[in-house]
Amino acid sequence: MDQPGFTTSLVAGGLAGVSVDLILFPLDTIKTRLQSPQGFNKAGGFRGIYAGVPSAAIGSFPNAAAFFITYEYVKWFLHTDSSSYLMPVKHMLAASVGEVVACLIRVPSEVVKQRAQVSASSRTFQIFSNILYEEGIQGLYRGYKSTVLREIPFSLVQFPLWESLKALWSWRQDHVVDSWQSAVCGAFAGGFAAVVTTPLDVAKTRIMLAKAGSVTASGNVLSALHGVWQTQGLAGLFAGVFPRMAAISLGGFIFLGGYDQTRSLLLRLGRESP
Repeated sequence: MDQPGFTTSLVAGGLAGVSVDLILFPLDTIKTRLQSPQGFNKAGGFRGIYAGVPSAAIGSFPNAAAFFITYEYVKWFLHTDSSSYLMPVKHMLAASVGEVVACLIRVPSEVVKQRAQVSASSRTFQIFSNILYEEGIQGLYRGYKSTVLREIPFSLVQFPLWESLKALWSWRQDHVVDSWQSAVCGAFAGGFAAVVTTPLDVAKTRIMLAKAGSVTASGNVLSALHGVWQTQGLAGLFAGVFPRMAAISLGGFIFLGGYDQTRSLLLRLGRESP
């Protein structure tokens, strides 16, 4: 990828990520508390709804930027013809590699954020320090496997669906979709992907919130899912599905629409500058 494209993807992805994480943070807190082992009310209910926001604010820009740089680079590297039937496979592969890279930044931020969300009286830095003291760097990456196992299926659904909807809309109107149309496609793709991957999100939350040394804290996704199924059944596996779907649908609208808009604007400015 050329230098302007690289820089554009970094800036556009980072700005889109920060916007989504900060605007939709209350919905994310509600979702986390619904999924927590102690239950919604004991985890804080509707109190301290912005607990953990410093962790999200610090991690969101580099996380989103890392994803989109990787996503665009892999798409460019594979350079499949746009009419090829392999196009969805390219988008799936690019999104999957992007998630693996982005999770290196996302997981430590997510661990601190989620623990702050269910313990609103504790400060974010205090939680971060406690994790390092009690578990070391490894504690910050607890749940890395479960996060990747959640994000890859999510991306396998969301990004090919987003790209396909944009291509269909472009074909129907005989010109490239506008940013708001890209955002609508992103909202639909994100909401659908959010629903089908909610059980994996529940498992990831339980693993990140589990006490150090416990069976759940070991990071076994199937074991975490089995534990939820045994104690809460199907309702437990889909705990928080509505705020998650709402947040990701709105997030898809803002994130993917904002990314397309910002990227187009920056590329246009780059072409116009001497």
